[in-house]
Amino acid sequence: MSKGNKQTGDFQSSQISRRELLASVAASAALAGVGSVMLKPGLANAAEPTKGGFMKFGLADGSQTDTLDPATWPSSFALAALGGSMCNNLTEILPDGSVVPDLAESFEPSGGAAKWVFKLRKGSTFHNGKNVTPADVIASMRHHMGEGTNSGAKAMLAQVGSIEADGKDAVTFTLNSGVADFPYLLADFHLPIMPAKAGGGLDWSAKVGTGPFLLEQFEPGVGAKLKRNPNYYKEGKPYLDEAEFIVITDAVARTNALVTDEVQYMEEVDIKTLNMLKRNADIAIQLVPSARHDSFDMNTQMEPFNNNDVRLALKYAINREEILDKVYFGTARLGNDNPLAQSMPFAIDPQPQHVFNIEKAKEHLKKAGYETLKIDLSVAPAAATGSVETAALFKEQAAKAGIEINLVQEADDGYWDKVWLKKPFVSVGYFGRATSDWLFTQFYQTGAAWNSTHFSHKKFDELLAAARGETDQAKRAAQYAEMQQILHDEGGAIVYAFLNYTNAVSKKVGFNKVGGVFPLDNGRASERWWLTA
Repeated sequence: MSKGNKQTGDFQSSQISRRELLASVAASAALAGVGSVMLKPGLANAAEPTKGGFMKFGLADGSQTDTLDPATWPSSFALAALGGSMCNNLTEILPDGSVVPDLAESFEPSGGAAKWVFKLRKGSTFHNGKNVTPADVIASMRHHMGEGTNSGAKAMLAQVGSIEADGKDAVTFTLNSGVADFPYLLADFHLPIMPAKAGGGLDWSAKVGTGPFLLEQFEPGVGAKLKRNPNYYKEGKPYLDEAEFIVITDAVARTNALVTDEVQYMEEVDIKTLNMLKRNADIAIQLVPSARHDSFDMNTQMEPFNNNDVRLALKYAINREEILDKVYFGTARLGNDNPLAQSMPFAIDPQPQHVFNIEKAKEHLKKAGYETLKIDLSVAPAAATGSVETAALFKEQAAKAGIEINLVQEADDGYWDKVWLKKPFVSVGYFGRATSDWLFTQFYQTGAAWNSTHFSHKKFDELLAAARGETDQAKRAAQYAEMQQILHDEGGAIVYAFLNYTNAVSKKVGFNKVGGVFPLDNGRASERWWLTA
């Protein structure tokens, strides 16, 4: 706590101005290349938006364990169908990666970014007609705070000391120290604004939000159907009358559904069928640059992965170039056990590059006290792009170093609830995040609910806390560089590939620039897209 107070004092003593602070927020999202969409020539997205129509989205994930509770939302289905369609947050990430007010009309920092006032948008209502109040905002945040929650947003909101109503139309967040990126954190898809219960708590089961669509049907593991909200605060939006999100975990089935027009959008195109889809005159390929990455995550608190030499042995026992060639067919970028994409602010390329080196792998294995090693690796098609195929190659590669990997193919349904965070060595596909602090806080800070590697490193945590309030950009860059080097050298994530979102859409679908921080236009596809025919 004393260290947190010292950081606040240091931040305030710099006397950063409001203009400088908001500029810092904007700069944090300057994801070079992220948020712009590369379109197949001829894609009809430049026409003026037209109203009406019923669009169906074929999604690669979704589980029978999905619920309406935002604390549990794990993946793109919940992000887009429930978060981006049914709800709004206080802030929104635009396609260009910048953050703007959403249900908030404005946000204002003070005290060196240790205090943030969010003024609520006048006239905002829930689908049941109830006005949005500070009490709803406070309940929506507190739902993810405290000892009793495992929300993916818990670690981010641990930075909040108090949340208080400021009159009838504003909410004040008082933080433990300055956080220049705080408006970005409130755009996390776990943090939609939902109605408060009269007796306390969040009424997430009421099936109402403030978003562009009203939820008509929701069947976990199957899909969700929604209809246009006639009272949506954004004038003219949404363009669609209805939207349906259908869970189709099998890539072949998703492709067939798109080709036969049963859906007008499919996420996660199987790279092997990409050329076939390109030849279809009715379909366009949507390549959205992003910070997403695929990884094999080791629980650093469990044997044998609690030994860093074992972790390094595995990092040298994987042939990343072969995987990029045979699984991604050259569409991905090489990973080096650093979760920050090179397009992100403060990203470095830590050295050395963990190349496929059998002798190095054996050397580290011997240092750990092993001549040979047997381990289980849990994979599933829904876990990451080409998860099963990549793991099969990894198994062959690691065997040459005396590491026997037993592949455990898990069921797609329930993978994020029953396997991820629970089993010691797992396949994970990460969306990436808009800022370095967001990514590190949610996935690598000690005790974070979504810390898949269970990584705990005192120096890393100290650097992370210090960087949040650092106003000297050179010092901040050095802090983030050291954090990345720590993850590269000692972390439990074998980050082997960075990739785009590779989707396919009917040419009847119109849209402008597509955001790539999160899937489906940062979760807002149903609000932003339209049908041209």
